[in-house]
Amino acid sequence: MKRSVGLTIMSVFLTLCLIIVTAENICSEEYSTLKGLKSVKAVFDFELGNPQSALLHLQVVHQTFKDKNIWIGKKKPNIVVVFIGPSVKLASTNRDGFTAEDQKILNEYASTVSAMAKDGIQFEICLIAVKVAGVEPSSILPEIKQVGNGWISLIGYEAKGYALIPVI
Repeated sequence: MKRSVGLTIMSVFLTLCLIIVTAENICSEEYSTLKGLKSVKAVFDFELGNPQSALLHLQVVHQTFKDKNIWIGKKKPNIVVVFIGPSVKLASTNRDGFTAEDQKILNEYASTVSAMAKDGIQFEICLIAVKVAGVEPSSILPEIKQVGNGWISLIGYEAKGYALIPVI
């Protein structure tokens, strides 16, 4: 009887090990392009001005950050979102000109930015775009760093090895 229990425990243990090894191999096969990387760095050129679409894309960026496939060991990926163009209106606490439905979406958008920042995702916003859009800089969400020119930031990140991902 004791031998039977011991064999059962050993069998369960080996099965779990096989599942874990298989899962790791599936992930590494699916994302073989990540093999050998020492870190993952990406900058998102975020231009979407439609509240619903922008929220969805922002949530996918967050989900991507959380995906353990892009973590190198326990090292979090370096992710930056740079708001330029029409997206700057969505990064403001001023909801004037938006429908009641869009205002609800923008509240969720602001909560998403806050949660992402708490996880370690960085945000920047282009003050040229802010000025062109007529957005008051003091109304920008507090998690977002204000930079004079978002394109210069994008150039800098790309020069530092960040993958540039357009969100347009």
